[in-house]
Amino acid sequence: MPKGIFQVPTPINEPVLDYAPGSQERKSLQQALTTARAKEIDVPMYIGSERVTTDKKMPLNPPHDHQHILGHFNEGDAGHVELAIKAALGARKAWADMAWEHRASIFLKAADLIAGPYRAKLNAATMLGQSKNAYQAEIDSACEIIDFLRFNVSYMTDIYAQQPSSAPGIWNRLEQRPLEGFVFALTPFNFTAIAGNLPTAVAMMGNTVVWKPAFTQIYAANVLMEIFLEAGVPDGVINLIYVDGPTTGDIIFNHPDFAGIHFTGSTGVFQHIWKTIGSNIAKYKSYPRIVGETGGKDFIIAHKSANPQALATAMVRGAFEFQGQKCSAASRAYVPDNLWEEVKTNVLADLGTLKMGPAENFENFINAVIDEKAFDKIASYIDQAKQNNMVEIIAGGHYDKSSGYFIEPTIILTEDPQYTTMCEEIFGPVLTVYVYQADRFEETLELVDQTSPYALTGAVFSQDRYAAEFATKKLVHAAGNFYINDKPTGAVVGQQPFGGGRASGTNDKAGSMINLLRWVSPRTIKETFVPAEAYRYPFMEKD
Repeated sequence: MPKGIFQVPTPINEPVLDYAPGSQERKSLQQALTTARAKEIDVPMYIGSERVTTDKKMPLNPPHDHQHILGHFNEGDAGHVELAIKAALGARKAWADMAWEHRASIFLKAADLIAGPYRAKLNAATMLGQSKNAYQAEIDSACEIIDFLRFNVSYMTDIYAQQPSSAPGIWNRLEQRPLEGFVFALTPFNFTAIAGNLPTAVAMMGNTVVWKPAFTQIYAANVLMEIFLEAGVPDGVINLIYVDGPTTGDIIFNHPDFAGIHFTGSTGVFQHIWKTIGSNIAKYKSYPRIVGETGGKDFIIAHKSANPQALATAMVRGAFEFQGQKCSAASRAYVPDNLWEEVKTNVLADLGTLKMGPAENFENFINAVIDEKAFDKIASYIDQAKQNNMVEIIAGGHYDKSSGYFIEPTIILTEDPQYTTMCEEIFGPVLTVYVYQADRFEETLELVDQTSPYALTGAVFSQDRYAAEFATKKLVHAAGNFYINDKPTGAVVGQQPFGGGRASGTNDKAGSMINLLRWVSPRTIKETFVPAEAYRYPFMEKD
């Protein structure tokens, strides 16, 4: 069979469609939304070659219309976790032995399927299941997952191409082996792209996966699985299950073939997982890879030289797009007193024009938060602020869950830089602002650095380059993704590899080669062409 050193297509970022009135993409998306709302679907688990249903049917509801039923998913139990592990281990050898270019072809095809025939269906599922507006869905469930797939294929080939040098008479080779066992992918509700990337990045490198999505993301996860199977992912390579977290974890983290976890979710859950793995370390055949991106308490700090309008726009977009339900969303802002009145005027003017309502109405910038549990948590922070004399709610503050889980974009002004909402992750449309004396920029940078245990994203606004440079150095460990004169959200695959340190995760940078290197185990091979036939070295000879 002919062989070659293959070059994959050079990846470029998928263009973002704008869904303008009258455009074909708008018509296609509106039709996909209508079609999805008009029927109820039964979502199976995908274990090996089986589509598994159970007697426990759980409803799938749009967060912005929680009485409507999109369908039901089949909740599983411990037995299904065991079956998924068995399927993953059973598929492992054939998948690991498959030539890398064929694995590459599968995921490049998946990217093209999303870019083309599945784009409207996947975006519609994300809009309905996660209450994202058309633009937020487009940059997530279309562009970002397409970029992950295409760029990761390119990174994979670069990894395989990296080889050591060889001295005369020998040939050194480096091969990248899949991990020995199965990998667990635990994915969040807020990004369809993350839900797709966590299992596929692992599988692309020759591993097999047990994938458990958040229950509130299953509606779109099911479409992703349809795409992966149509693209040619073999049975058992990615196994999609819907089992509660404690049950799943108890089985997976006690299994001797557990080889790693690819995680995005809360800091508390990740720390518990890490502790569990550590307690069970002697049970495993190898040391598991632990890769996780967790919470954030992301900041914007403005220098006295900042552009007030640009700052205001970054605060509105950074804090309130997708209702603040992004790990990277701005949730605390530090504004100098020389700019505050103008910034406040601009922010309030923008908020006065934002419309809130169902995702299907393209005029709505704000949609619903994900579920009642999140709604109640966010509302409790707002209620606490209303009762505290040290803070003032200057925008929003209202909420209603009668038909959907709607919370107005809320801005809290505080005199206390250590106030609760400046420190704790809320994960909702709440931004807290602290106004500082303009000549105390350096001291305020200390506040930014020390207030939160997280270090995911952050931004500095300054037209003074010395100040921007000083902040960049001062906040070196405060954010894994740092922005100068831009909002702290919207990382693009291949341009801003994403991740943070401290309590925000292992910073293995999704959207880069760094992440893929975590899912292989290198083996060095040295071949000597003419081996020595005597043990004696020249230094041993007599003078």
